[in-house]
Amino acid sequence: MKLAAGWEDYKIIATSGGMKLENWKGIILLRPDPQVIWTGRDLYKYPGIDAVYHRSESGGGRWEIKKSFPQEWQVSYRDMGFLVKPMGFKHTGLFPEQAVNWDAMRAVIAAAKVKDPDRKIKVLNLFAYTGGASVACAKEGAFVTHVDAAKGMVDRASQNARLSGIKEGIRYIVDDCSKFVAREIRRGNRYDAVIMDPPSYGRGPGGEMWKIEQDLFPFVQECAKLLSDDPLFVLINSYTTGLQPGVLDNLLKLTLTMQGVEGSIEAYEVGLPTEEGICLPCGASGLFVGENYGG
Repeated sequence: MKLAAGWEDYKIIATSGGMKLENWKGIILLRPDPQVIWTGRDLYKYPGIDAVYHRSESGGGRWEIKKSFPQEWQVSYRDMGFLVKPMGFKHTGLFPEQAVNWDAMRAVIAAAKVKDPDRKIKVLNLFAYTGGASVACAKEGAFVTHVDAAKGMVDRASQNARLSGIKEGIRYIVDDCSKFVAREIRRGNRYDAVIMDPPSYGRGPGGEMWKIEQDLFPFVQECAKLLSDDPLFVLINSYTTGLQPGVLDNLLKLTLTMQGVEGSIEAYEVGLPTEEGICLPCGASGLFVGENYGG
């Protein structure tokens, strides 16, 4: 497991009974987490909780605000800034465990810049949400095409970029990712890196259905057609139960290295340390790195 242990503005205080207690730069949130199957302390009794997310038996849930706090506020990681707020379906608009991958991608882009300082590195970020990966790549000097079907999330990504001091270098597209990739292939466009964070299930702006078990492999195959002749990396993230690191490793092998794209693959769990002394699993990632950049 790779841990996002470099945060100063975020930490997990404790986990128990299907919940995680978090400190988001002084704002204390208590949220459900499906990985927390153990019990211990009663987290609801922790002093100073600002908000609790309660699941509904009929699906979804609601936030209970315990104390007055800003509707949204800013947290920072390294030289990047992000807005967070209690949102629907228990989310806050940021997945802090992804800092592991932000750092990894920035390191590969930095290596490519050392090799060729004049190279214009093009990154495609699909299912890009609020833009953590887009901001990370743009901060390292890459030009990012950010694609997501939800306009609200794309707007939030633009806000995060501005908070991070990025005035240019990210192109924002509201579209179904599969349709966008198909058009880019027809146009002959190519990218040096591809990032994707696909949902388990989803629906595009035109009603397009997405089911990860049946759609991810052919989607990765299509994305491989967009890679440049000297690719930097391909990153796949998954929060879907059952898609273990080994599955992502196999996907990348079948679509890249076994098709002649030279490089190496590493698949791993991502997680977060907690103040109680354990590590909380937070999903899986598969990372292909091109042979000229450490792969």
